[in-house]
Order: sequence, then structure tokens, then C-alpha cells
Amino acid sequence: MINKLEINHLRTLSALYQLGNISAAAEHLSVSQQAISLQLKKIRTILGDQLFVRTGHGMIPTPYAKDIEQHIEKILTHINNIPLANAFLPQEVERTLVICATDYTQEVIVTELIKELRQYAPKIKVIVTNIEHANLTKKIHQGSIDIVFTTSAYVPEGLISTPLFIEKYLCVTANKTIERTHDLSLQQLTKHDFVITSPGVGSFIGSADTWFEQQGFPRQVAVSAPSFHMAKETLKHSNMVGFIPSRLLPYDGLFELPLEKYPPGYQVVAAYHPSAKHDLLINWLLDSVQKKFTH
Repeated sequence: MINKLEINHLRTLSALYQLGNISAAAEHLSVSQQAISLQLKKIRTILGDQLFVRTGHGMIPTPYAKDIEQHIEKILTHINNIPLANAFLPQEVERTLVICATDYTQEVIVTELIKELRQYAPKIKVIVTNIEHANLTKKIHQGSIDIVFTTSAYVPEGLISTPLFIEKYLCVTANKTIERTHDLSLQQLTKHDFVITSPGVGSFIGSADTWFEQQGFPRQVAVSAPSFHMAKETLKHSNMVGFIPSRLLPYDGLFELPLEKYPPGYQVVAAYHPSAKHDLLINWLLDSVQKKFTH
């Protein structure tokens, strides 16, 4: 009876695996809860298993459902990667696009990308998630994330990485007592307490600390923030200093401190599963982003 399975059946199962909730799955697929319930009933009959059991914490998969999950996701990945015949027409594509991004790339890349999608591909729905490094590789291989915007240093092994641009750091503060008539030396700079950004895992060791130590001037970190937005707000209301990516500046209440030396910048990339190499939508998105940052 397995030959009676339809693509919509597989998409329903995939949504339930990801979301564990009939109402959430219905919203994700843009159908009614009744439609999801009827689909699940048909699939249970076809496969001869309960598949998902209702609990106080949502729907959880049965052992059999767990066994077939990778097969379901693999089939859907292959189906989604079937190339269209003629030219790619973004305005005709109906699909949910899941973008995983750092707080930096959300502000610099994703916000503008969504604006472009609304203009040229209005039938595409977009889910934007924060990066969770612990589960990132698993989710990408499961096909529950389409594309990741991050830095080259944080791309999981086995993914294709497309360079987008190089970002540099600028030193900023709200402390008006710091001398700004000439470029500050690192010795002068490291007399002040720092605010750093450490997303995901809170730490007082930032990306530039090794560089400062190599220069012979270790810095004193007083505050570790989970995002650049919080780092900027913290700097705005303190006398501390910090490094912020140039594309997130200027920022009201902060001014730049010119330095004799700067820590190295970083490469911003788009990363995706090898199976998406011929995904026309992903290629269109990459082309759009690259054009923006090369002009």
C-alpha cells in the first residue's frame, strides 16, 4: 500500500516531525487543521502505524515514524531539487524558505533579502531562525534549513560555502573623555574595559582576544553580550569600548575611535547542503545577494 503515498502526505509528515503540533503544521503548510488530521489518518492507514502520538507536549513520533524520518526527508529533498524546465520565474514559486542567520547577517543581509522576495517572489513564505550551532548540522542535513548566512569560521563541515564579502571591525564608544585627536595606540585602548559579542555561548573570550595577546596588549572584557544590538546598546550607556562590524554603523550615541592597528575582519558567507547546489531558488538568492555587495 506504500505506493499510495503522495507528495502531500510526505510534506505533512515532515511538518509534524519539525513542529510536533497539528495546528503549527497546518499553519506551516497553509492548510486547515482538519486537513492535516485527515491527511494523518490516511497516512496511518497506508503505513499501518499510528506514526504520531498526542501527549501533553504535542505530537511525538512512534519508533516506526522515527525509523522512516530520514527516508521522508531525503525524498522531499530530491523532489525540491528537481530543476524546472525553462527560465526560473521567482514570481511563480510557491515555497517556504527557511533562513538561518546570525544577528549580524539578519540585519545586513536577510532584512533586505526579504524585501526583495516580497517584490519579486511574493508567493514564497520565509522563516528566519537564529543560529544554534549545536543543532545546525543536523537540521541542514534533515533539510529543515535551506540556507545559512554566517561567517566562514562557523560553517559546519560538509556544506557548500559561497563567499559574499569581507567585513571589518571599527572601534566605538560613548565615552567622550577618550582622546580622539589622533589614532589611539593599542596600549592606550586597552586601558579601557571592553564589551564583546559572544553569540550562542556566553564567554569573556571574543574573536579578537588572541590578536590582542599577539600584539602584547591583552584586553579586559567587562561585559559579554549575546548580540551586536545588545553590545551597541550597552556601549551607548557606559564608558566602555568595543568593536562593532562596520555595516552596523553609524549608531546613534556612539562614535568611532580611530586606531593605529585593527584586529582582522572576517568573511561573510552563505552555506547550504550539497543537495541544494542545483536548487534554482537558492541560486537566485545567492546571485541577488552577491550583486548587492559587489556593486
